[in-house]
Amino acid sequence: MRILLTLFCFPFLLPAGEITGVVVDARGGDALARVRVQLTGTEFQTVTDSQGRFSFARVPAGDYILHVETVGYRLLKQPFSLGSEELKDFQVILSPDTFRRVDSVDVKADPFEFVQAATPTELNLSDAEIKNLGSVLVDDPIRAVQSLPGVKSNNDYYSQFTIYGAPYSAIGFYLDDVLMHAPWHTIQGIRDSGSISILNGDSIESLSLMPIAFPSRFMDRTGAALDVRTREGSRTRPSFRTSASVAQLHLLGEGPLTPSRRGSWLLSFRKSYAQYIARKITDDPAQAVAFTDGMARLTYDLTSRQQGSLQVFTGVTDYDRSQSKARWGVNTLFYAFYRPLLARAGWQYTKSAKLLLSANAAYLRETYDNSNHDQRPLGGGYYGEWTGGGRLTWYWSGDAPLEVGWSTRRIRAEGFDNQYIGTSANVRVRDLHNGTALRQGGYVQQSWTAPGKKMRLSMGMRWDTHNKVGPDAVSPHASLSVAVTKTTQAQFGWGQYIQFPEVSVFSSPFGGLGLLPERANHLVANIEQRLSRTVRVRVEAYQRESRDRIARPFIDPRWVAGRLVGAQASALYFNSVRGYSRGVQFLIHSRSANKVSGWASYTLGYARNRDGADNSHYPDENDQRHTAGVYLSYRFTPSWSMGGKYAYGSGDPVPGFFRRDAAGVYFLTDRRNQTRLPAYQRVDFRLNKSFVFDRWKLTFYGELINATNHYNPRFVSFDSVDSRTGRASLTIQRVFPILPSGGIMLEF
Repeated sequence: MRILLTLFCFPFLLPAGEITGVVVDARGGDALARVRVQLTGTEFQTVTDSQGRFSFARVPAGDYILHVETVGYRLLKQPFSLGSEELKDFQVILSPDTFRRVDSVDVKADPFEFVQAATPTELNLSDAEIKNLGSVLVDDPIRAVQSLPGVKSNNDYYSQFTIYGAPYSAIGFYLDDVLMHAPWHTIQGIRDSGSISILNGDSIESLSLMPIAFPSRFMDRTGAALDVRTREGSRTRPSFRTSASVAQLHLLGEGPLTPSRRGSWLLSFRKSYAQYIARKITDDPAQAVAFTDGMARLTYDLTSRQQGSLQVFTGVTDYDRSQSKARWGVNTLFYAFYRPLLARAGWQYTKSAKLLLSANAAYLRETYDNSNHDQRPLGGGYYGEWTGGGRLTWYWSGDAPLEVGWSTRRIRAEGFDNQYIGTSANVRVRDLHNGTALRQGGYVQQSWTAPGKKMRLSMGMRWDTHNKVGPDAVSPHASLSVAVTKTTQAQFGWGQYIQFPEVSVFSSPFGGLGLLPERANHLVANIEQRLSRTVRVRVEAYQRESRDRIARPFIDPRWVAGRLVGAQASALYFNSVRGYSRGVQFLIHSRSANKVSGWASYTLGYARNRDGADNSHYPDENDQRHTAGVYLSYRFTPSWSMGGKYAYGSGDPVPGFFRRDAAGVYFLTDRRNQTRLPAYQRVDFRLNKSFVFDRWKLTFYGELINATNHYNPRFVSFDSVDSRTGRASLTIQRVFPILPSGGIMLEF
C-alpha cells in the first residue's frame, strides 16, 4: 500500500514550475480568445479565455515547445526551458494569415483607425476581411473591396467596381504610391470579358477605400481613391505556404534576408485553372482562360534610419477558343494575350521622430494582342509609363504634420481596333491611337489636431500640369473632424479634383488636343456614434458634381420621330457631360477579434447627367438607387470559423437608347439609359477549418457563391436593329449561378 501511494504521489513531488501567458493579435493588440495552447509532446493543453489568458500548473522542469494556433492566424512554435519552481509568463503574438510574422504588436487604440487621417470618410479592410471576402475561387483582394458599404459590383466576372455613382475609370488604384493603369488579368478591348487583379491577399499590408473627398496626395482621378499597401516579408524566420483551389494554385515564401535580420524577402506565384469557371458559367465550354503571375519584394535597412525596397509584379493572361466546335464570325475573338508588368524601387529616410522623407520610382508596361480564328489581328496595344515621386512629412509643432509631395509621369501609348467586312481580307480600322504625355504635379497639406483629439483640421492644395492638354489646374481640399461627445464624432470634407484625358483619347482621330481635363467637386458630411469600442453606427450624406466629362454622344444609334438615326462611326469626343451623384448611407459596423465581426449598410443614391452636345438628360450608367450589403464572420472554436455576405442592387441602366416592352422585347428609343436590368441579389457562405500538426498547419476552405441561385444578368452588347421597326437585338448574359468552391492551404 505504501508503494502504491508513493507511485501515485511521485509526479507531484518532482520539482515543477508554472506557465502563464496571454495571446494577442499582432495587428491590433486585442487579446485573442478561443486559441489552442499546448506543450508539444505532453498532455498539457488548454484554450485561452475571454481575456486571451492561459496557464499550466505543476509543469515538470525541462525543455518544451509552446504550440499556439487558431484558425485564421499563423501557427506559432516557441521553444523554451522551464526551471524548478520557475514561473514563466508569455506574451504570445499571433499574426493573421495574411500578415507578416512579427515579434512585436502593432497596437491600435481604435479598431476603425483610418490609414489616411486627412480623409473624412474611409472604408478599410482587416486581414481577416480581405481573406474571407476575396473569395476561395479567385483569391482576389479587390473582390473584397466589392463588399464594402456603398460599392456597386453587379458584374460577377469583373473585379472592377463603382462607388457613389463614380465609374471605375474615375477611381484611382494606388499601389504603394504608384497610380496603376490596368492592373488586371483580363482580355482588353472587349466588353464580355472578366478580370482578376494581379495582387494576392497574402501580400497586402493595408487596403483602404476613400469614396469621396479624398486627400490632395492622390492625383489625376475625380471619383474615389483606393490605397493599397503591400507588406514586406517576415524578419523572424523563413516560412512557406501553398494553397490550391478548383481554379488556381498559389505558392508563397518569405523570410529574413540576412542573419542580422536587416532585411526580408517575399516571393509569390499563382497559376490559374479558370477553365473550370468557364465550363460552369458560360455557354461555350471550349473557352480556355488562364493566367499566371508572380510577385517579388526585397526590403533592406540601408542604415538604422534608411530603408530601401525593390518590387516586381508580372504576369500573363491567355485566352484560347480554338477548340470550339461552334461556328463564329470573322470578328469573333479566338486568341488573346495580355501581359502586365510593374517594377518599383522605394526609399525611406527617418531623419528624426519629426521628419520623414520617402521617394519611389516605377516602370509600368502593358501589352495585349487579340485575333480571330484566322489569327488576323482584331486589336492590340501597348502602354508604357515611367513614374517617380517623393514626399516629405514634418511634424513641426506637436501633432501638426506638414506634408509636401511631387510626382512625374512619362506615358507612351499606342493601339488599334480592327473590324473585318465579310472576310479577313477586307479590314476597316475603327480606331487607333499613338501618343505620349508628360504629367506632373505636387501638393502641400497641413493638419492640426487639438489637445485631447477633440478636433482635427486638414487643409491641402494640389497643382497639376499636362504637356499636351491644358490648362494647368489647382485643386484645394479640406476636412474637419469634431468630437461632439466622447462617443460621437462629426466629420466633414470638401475638395476639387481633375483628371486629364487618356493618351488613347486625345491621340485618337476622334479626340484631339483641344480636350480639357475632367473636373469634380466633392462634399461629404457624416456623424458617427460609438456603441462600444468595437461597434459604431454612422450616417453619411455625400454629393459629387462633375463637369467637362469626356464622351462620344453620337456614337450610339437611336430612334427619333419614327425613324432610325444610325451610329456615327466617326463620332468625336467632347467635354460635353455635366452631372451629379448624391445620396445618403447608413452603416452599422462591428470589428472584433473574438466576437461577431462585420457590417450592415444601406445606400440611397442618385446619379444623373446632362450632355450639352445633344441636349439630353439621363441617368448615369452607374445610377443604382438602392445598394445594400451585409457581411458577418465569427471564429467559434480554435479550428472553425465561418462567414457570410449578402449583396443587393436595384439594377443598372442598360447603356444606350433602349426601351423594353411588356413582352420583354427591346426597341430603340430617343431617351438614353431608360431601361434597367433586374435587381441584383447574391448570398455567399464560407467555412474555414484548420488542422495543426507538430511542424505544419493545414486549413480547408469551403465556399458557396450565390447560394440562392438568383438570376443576375449583365449587359454584354448591342448586336443589331431592324431599321423598319426599331426592334433591337441585345446580348444579356447571366453572371455567376450557384457555384460551390473549395481549397486548402498548407503552412510550414
